[in-house]
This record gives sequence, C-alpha cells and structure tokens, in this order.
Amino acid sequence: MTGRRELLKLAAATCAAPAAALGFGIITRKDFRINEVELKFPSLPDDLSGLRMLQLSDIHLGEFYRPEDLARVVDASNHLRPDLAFITGDLITKKGDPLDRCLLELRRLRAGYGIWGCLGNHEQIAKAEAYAQARARELDIFFLRNEADPLIFGNSRLNLVGVDYEKQGPYLRNIQGLVDPGAFNLLLAHTPNVFPTAADKGFDLTLSGHTHGGQINLDVLGTNINVAELRTPYTKGLYTLPTSMIYVNSGLGTIGWPVRLGAPPEITVIRLSRG
Repeated sequence: MTGRRELLKLAAATCAAPAAALGFGIITRKDFRINEVELKFPSLPDDLSGLRMLQLSDIHLGEFYRPEDLARVVDASNHLRPDLAFITGDLITKKGDPLDRCLLELRRLRAGYGIWGCLGNHEQIAKAEAYAQARARELDIFFLRNEADPLIFGNSRLNLVGVDYEKQGPYLRNIQGLVDPGAFNLLLAHTPNVFPTAADKGFDLTLSGHTHGGQINLDVLGTNINVAELRTPYTKGLYTLPTSMIYVNSGLGTIGWPVRLGAPPEITVIRLSRG
C-alpha cells in the first residue's frame, strides 16, 4: 500500500510539473535581462571602436504586452548610454494593435546617433509596413526597407543596411549596391536565416530577432527542446562565421501563448572593438 501511495504521489508530481513550469513562465515572461556583449573585429575602423549599440526586438505590443511594459524597457535602456539604438522588427502582432503607441514609446530612447530599425513579419501580416516607416520618420525613428544609410564617425563609416522580412530564400535579393567595401557593414534583418547569405555578401555584423529565443525551452532527458530550432540554427545570442557575426536578440513580447521558459526577454548592448 505504501509503495502504491508513493507511486501515485510521484505520478501526480510529474503531471503537475509542466503546469507549474508554464505558470512560472507566465508570471516571469516580462522579467527582462540586460545582456552586454563585446564584439571584436580585426579590421574595425578606428573611430568605431567603443561604439555602443542598443538592440530591442519583437515587442509585440498588444493584448499581452502593454505600453507600461515597454516604458520600463525604454527607461532601463536609457541608463545604458547607447550611441545608436536599433529595433529589429515585430513592433506589434496584428492589425489593430497599438502601433502608434509603440512608436511613441520608442521615440523616448536616448541614443546620440539616432534610432534605426527594420520591420518584421508581423508588420507584413498587418499590412502596416509603409505606415510604420512613414509615421516613425515623423518621430525621428528610421526603419530601413531594403536601403542603406551611411553613418559617419570621425574618419570612419558605418554602412547601415535594413531589409524587409523574407520568409524564405534566396535571401537578400534586394540589396544590390548597398554593401560598401570601404566601410563596416551592419545589416538589420528580422529573420536570422539571412546570416550565411549576409556573410557571403560582405556584411561584418547582422542583428536579428524573430525567434524569441525559442520562447519555450524545455529540458527533456538532458536535451534542450527549442521550437525555434525547427526553423533556424540561429535561435539566440551570438553566432560566428570566419568573416562575419550575427547576434539574435530574444525579444521582449510573446506570440501564441503569453509564456516564456528558458528564454527571458532581452535588452542587448553591443560594444564594438578591434581585436
């Protein structure tokens, strides 16, 4: 009888564990982390060394991520003293979500050389790409849509390129002439699947989001199960190729279920250095 009772207790605990984990993931899904990353490039132009770049991604302002949540992120970001601020897509989830309010909150970001970004698949879904770009420019936020903007720092150039979301390859079909061989080339692209192509085309660094870091990461018999890995090998953090790097930001909001497990929301500050 005792053995059977213990077995039933174990079974009940096993069934309750996933529910408890999901509950924890709902409660903590807005507890963002600040990740400061130093990236070293052997041929980095002198005047770009020490440049601090803020990255935010996948805000999904709407039902489960409110303006006050984004306001907390903006306030925390402003304490990090970025030179540039980048937003890598998915401001909202669907048509009717508060895109204007999202832009007004992002406008409060303080970065000496401006706020830049690219748009994501959910701007496409909402058919809001043109409006988002036009309204953002009224607020001095610059979303680049298959276009480049060269930024000058002393005697050095940072060639900033932004592209619209591409669901599948071949990627980066609309960037002819946008890579500058004499500059440090930085690509803003919502999906990280562009990375190998970006490296081949001469981009030194790519900043992406889209994956939410997997949003739900589960350890099953010692193996991490991450749904994003079914679609891309670049799910969160830093990845390198011989001539290029990508940083994949885990984002702020959620899609589908309002839960995060093993993939906390993220504010990233990237510092460039030579080495």
